[in-house]
Amino acid sequence: MFIDEHRSMFRVEKMCAVLDVSRSGYYCWRKRPQSQRAADNQELLKQIKAVHEDNLQVYGSPRITRELRAEGFTCGENRVARLMRKNDIKAKSKRRFIVTTDSKHKLPVAANLVNQNFTAEAPNKLWTSDITYIWTLQGWLYLAVVLDVFNRAIVG
Repeated sequence: MFIDEHRSMFRVEKMCAVLDVSRSGYYCWRKRPQSQRAADNQELLKQIKAVHEDNLQVYGSPRITRELRAEGFTCGENRVARLMRKNDIKAKSKRRFIVTTDSKHKLPVAANLVNQNFTAEAPNKLWTSDITYIWTLQGWLYLAVVLDVFNRAIVG
């Protein structure tokens, strides 16, 4: 609650007036016991954290929900997702990996003329290139760039 978090900086009376909350209502709210739903959420959150840790932090809300249901907890995927989001619990996603180089071939290999010396005295004397693979919803896209080493300008 905002007022609880900022009591050390501002007077409760002033914050209640600005937020249009009665002081008696605020103090009544503070004394009120935790609701059953909030208590259930606290317990469920403990279980979510345990399942998340037990599975190397790779499970998202659908898998965690299935695990919890298998253990006898009554919960829905949306509730688990909301508690995870609210408590910054995220599944680690695996990076997509694609093999880009096939060195086991019998084709001729071009000579290495640069020998790791990536300096040039003038423009258009030394170009380098690289290719990268980008995963999109349409599949892999390939981005190839040709760079002038002298001024790092993109040539092509």
